[in-house]
Amino acid sequence: MKMTCARDALLTACQIVQGAVAKSTTKPILSNIKAVTHDDALTLMATDLEVGIRYELRGVKVIRAGAAILPVVKLISILRESSEAEITIDAGEETTSIKLSSSKYELPGGVPDDFPDLPNFDAGGRYHEIKAGVLRTMIKRTVFAAEKRENTRYAVTGILWEAEKGRARLVATDTKRLAMTDGPADIHGDEDAKPQSHLIPLKAIQLLERNLSDDGELIRVALKTNDALFQTERAMIYTRLVEGRFPPYQQFIPKKMAVKLTLPAAEFFARIRQAAITTDDESKRVDFHFEAGKLTLQARGPETGSSEVEMALPSYDGPDIDIAFDPAYLTEMLRAIDGEASIQLEMTEARDRAIFRIGEHYLYLVVPMVG
Repeated sequence: MKMTCARDALLTACQIVQGAVAKSTTKPILSNIKAVTHDDALTLMATDLEVGIRYELRGVKVIRAGAAILPVVKLISILRESSEAEITIDAGEETTSIKLSSSKYELPGGVPDDFPDLPNFDAGGRYHEIKAGVLRTMIKRTVFAAEKRENTRYAVTGILWEAEKGRARLVATDTKRLAMTDGPADIHGDEDAKPQSHLIPLKAIQLLERNLSDDGELIRVALKTNDALFQTERAMIYTRLVEGRFPPYQQFIPKKMAVKLTLPAAEFFARIRQAAITTDDESKRVDFHFEAGKLTLQARGPETGSSEVEMALPSYDGPDIDIAFDPAYLTEMLRAIDGEASIQLEMTEARDRAIFRIGEHYLYLVVPMVG
């Protein structure tokens, strides 16, 4: 395989597919990517056998069509450190030669046939389409709430993806908080089929997010029995599903909340950050005191001092409520909804949970701290 292409474009493509490269593996070839040249295009492939991607880069000058194994970490370093416009890669099974106008490199090669195949996008008769801009917002507003460590009771390291009746819904939780959002989706296939509900690995969701560049592009999604496929203009992403049972999240969302108030999102975000300056590593706690016309936030630690921050709530005339939160749980959510003018907070005087909403299509539930 031999080809010449724009350095910047190749760097972007390599950085995207690197998200599927195996971090640690007993199969050394999975630490690399597979490259295939054809016509005027270069296809890059990466997989850790759980998640995989096939990404097409167009506008490539193909000198000799073929396939090669490329050491992606070294290749990215070369591309990142260079400022030249074009790069030429001449790769075989033994070595890979990389040439720029002022430098050249010789890197190890590999046997392309040893690299695992990735499936083509096959909807199996049913799939749905979502605009990339809508999907990116949905991912941003949920992915932060997923559990990053293994949980023995529930499968919460993945994102629940549901599709029915012209909507797609994403749900994420670490059992202490829950983020849920939905957006319009065109459902294709059997309209009378059961609603689709699948657990997508966090790694696959993050890889998909990195491929959402054009807001108006339609992303095709096929949820199957054991895996899921996502097709963008340039990429096809494959993933196995997370095994296990997602919490029955609908049971945790109260039907009625006694106290409701609207908060200015940016100011609320700022006040939480100000109060959180004096939290310590043990408590990670900010106390919120709601009263008519005002919110007072307090934090303290034996070695960090104390803070008291006030925020006017001219429209609130409800009961006094004292409730405490881990400030990170709120700031992560508020960062994810950046650009929203306001957010509705719902609570009960029992202080067993709190819900933040944006319209009808975003909900964030947080379990308060006790004691």
